[in-house]
Parts: sequence; C-alpha cells; structure tokens
Amino acid sequence: MKAVVQDRYGGPDLLRVADLELPEPGNGQIRVKVTACGVNLSDYEYLVGSPFYARLVGGIFRPKVPVLGSDIVGIVDKLGPGVSGFRTGQRVMGDFVMTRGGFAEYACVPASETVPVPDGLSNEVAACLPQAGGIAVSGTSELRKGTKFLINGAGGGSGTLALQLAKAAGAHVTVVDNGEKTKWLGTLGADALIDYRRQDFAKSEQTWDRILDMVATRGPGAISAALSDGGVYQALGGRIPVLLSLVIGGWFGRNSKSIGMLLVPSGQDLTERVAQMAVEGRIIPHLDTVQPLSSVPEALERTGRGEVRGKIVISPQDHGEH
Repeated sequence: MKAVVQDRYGGPDLLRVADLELPEPGNGQIRVKVTACGVNLSDYEYLVGSPFYARLVGGIFRPKVPVLGSDIVGIVDKLGPGVSGFRTGQRVMGDFVMTRGGFAEYACVPASETVPVPDGLSNEVAACLPQAGGIAVSGTSELRKGTKFLINGAGGGSGTLALQLAKAAGAHVTVVDNGEKTKWLGTLGADALIDYRRQDFAKSEQTWDRILDMVATRGPGAISAALSDGGVYQALGGRIPVLLSLVIGGWFGRNSKSIGMLLVPSGQDLTERVAQMAVEGRIIPHLDTVQPLSSVPEALERTGRGEVRGKIVISPQDHGEH
C-alpha cells in the first residue's frame, strides 16, 4: 500500500511516499481502507517532535509510528480478533491520535474508539470532525447568552466550530488570528476581531469571561489580566514551560479566576455526539481543500504555519500521480 512515511523528527521535507506492506489488525483492531483523513496541528507536532509532549507520546528520539494522520474515515476491510459490532464494508470514523496511521491507503485502528459514519455525512466532512469537533464541544460547554468569549487561534478547524457553538449559545465572541483569517471569521459571525500581529489581546485592557486558547504562549499573569472576575481560561496546547506555568498558576489561584488546561474526553461517545451535531447542522466544518496523498507535506507545512482556514483533508486513495 501507499503511505506517507516519517523516519525521523523534522520538517515536512523529510516525508516521503513509500510502499508498505498491508497491515494486519491485531487484537481489538479494525483494518480500514482510508477514504479521508483530516490534517490536525497535532500531526505537525508529531512531525517536528515539538512541543516536547509530542515526543513523550510519539517517541523520545525517533517516531514510534511512521505514518501520521489521526482523524480517519474509512471502510471496514478486516476485523481483528475480539472485535464485534462492526462489519466489513461499513463506513467508520474516529479520533485515533494515539495510534495514527491515516496518511495511508489502509490503517489499523482500535475498535473501541471507532464509530459508524452517519449516512448524512460525506467522507470529507466526517474527517473534519473527530478531534476538532471534540475540542470545540468541550471548549464551549456551559456558555450562556451574553458571555464574553475569546478564541485565540480561531481560524483553524477547532476554532471555527467553537465559534459556531458559541454564537448558537448567545455568547459575544472575539476571535484572534492573523488579519486575513480574522476578516474571514467576521463573515462567519464573529462579533469582534483581533489581528495578533497588530495587537496582543492580553494587553488590550479588555477582559473576557471565557478564553479558549488553541496554542498557549502567555503565562498566568498575562492571562489573568485578560480575565474578568470569575473568568475561566482553558489552553489546549503550547510549549511545556508555558503549560506548566499555567497549571501551577491555576493551582495557586488568582483571585476568583480559573486558569488551566482544556481536558477533552475523546472517545466513541464524543465522536458520536459531534457527528450527530454535524448531521443536524449545528456545526458545519469549513473545508479548506481536499488533497491527494502526495500533498501531505504541503498540507502539514501550511498547518504548521497557521495558514489553513478550517481544515485540510487528505484523500489517501488519490496519490496525486495522475
């Protein structure tokens, strides 16, 4: 089978399309013929081995898994030992961030994290949902009408879905991203726009009730200044020293403000919930492009630079060799 292979940590230029043996599903696994795979920032982090937590999961010195891609949609091709509740030919999806393997024609995934794709979703839309949708749902829980909500790094897959859910809840939403993307986010319903290249939201003398930060770069002192009394800040990722400072700062507390990490309970229940929300039209992923397997390096480069509007999806059955 064709797959995009990573031999060591580094930039997208190190990736190569290779012929690999067809994988055999192990105990509790399903082999799927991959029809679509969403590109996530976590894929880029596993590619470059930074922040350091990517190496803690993916291998300290070199990648343990040679094929990236975790938001996988595919057709069940073979059931491994001990698997029940699925059948060959069935369309399935899942967030397989711990096992990965989606930038290939076939992948073996854990059945315990796999769910059927609802009939109302295309392969490409379904591939935009597992990780980004789970983050958006978790990051906007308990928002109420009138809540002042800020999304830092709002132009990607998670941020655009979080914007939709926040607006549906009646929140006043401020989005932070580069100038071109903030203008686009304004057309999607954002109430206030901040170009991070021109203004630091933490130094704007404004405050918000809730802040969802896709990539944390500020310590608890700067964040506290941007939170209203009783406000809640949740970070999704960032460099280890920054994340540690936020966690420690949250432990000690800063008045009535809550500062910490966003914990996303990934798994079948959340993926099913997100997929159903998409079927009902409550969330609509923004698909930047659908690209062939050979375009994975370019897709990861754009993702790492923060240039993608919404999500890029890879179609592994298209090798880009026409």
